[in-house]
Amino acid sequence: VRPDCATLFGEDDDAVNAEAFINKASFLVTNSNQEVLNLQYKVCYARILDLKRKFLEAALRYYGISQIEQRQIGDEEIDENALEQALSAAVTCTILAGAGPQRSRVLATLYKDERCSKLKIYPILQKVFLERILRKPEIDAFAEELKPHQKALLPDNSTVLDRAMIEHNLLSASKLYTNISFEELGTLLGIDPRKAEKIACRMICEDRMRGSIDQVEAVIHFEDDTEGLQQWDQQIAGLCQALNDILDSMSSKGIAIPV
Repeated sequence: VRPDCATLFGEDDDAVNAEAFINKASFLVTNSNQEVLNLQYKVCYARILDLKRKFLEAALRYYGISQIEQRQIGDEEIDENALEQALSAAVTCTILAGAGPQRSRVLATLYKDERCSKLKIYPILQKVFLERILRKPEIDAFAEELKPHQKALLPDNSTVLDRAMIEHNLLSASKLYTNISFEELGTLLGIDPRKAEKIACRMICEDRMRGSIDQVEAVIHFEDDTEGLQQWDQQIAGLCQALNDILDSMSSKGIAIPV
């Protein structure tokens, strides 16, 4: 009964009561052999995470549901449209999640899933994955597909969507520019330069973007991940060379080397 209660509260956008009932239901589901009940629990839990704006966690739950291979679970028949809706919800939640490495990994998984290319939302998924800056017409088109809680106002009077798009465009800008002034960044993002600085500072502090801020010159310097990859390659090359030296030494001493 409790998953049903949680579902009803979730449909009414009451995340607090929905979470309370789903937490109670979790104790029942753990030892349950009822496949229909277990599926209902998974769907309900994903919706609650979505309502609570834990978008990345919700995306992973939705994606797991979309991968269900069984078409008959108990007395319930799994509709292809329902799986497609779950996949679309996974894409939406990932795009709305805070920009950073974790989001990028989930975006890569979704982009490589051939099923996503058939979704209406695919064009924006492609641009987000390729880290291209999103323009207002594209954002407006995406907004039409969102639910009310996904466009809700935040304490700073911006919306959930605004925050996600600003962070995405900022991360995209970090791939295009070596450095940029607060003024230019504000113009690029369509926000006040001071707000642009604040968002960039938060993302850098949270390790969601590589860079540093020069407040005297009012400039943000972006760091390229390429240097880190080159260091990694050099370490691998060094290890391979060390191994070759050991094998050559063993060979010169007449020690048999197993192949």
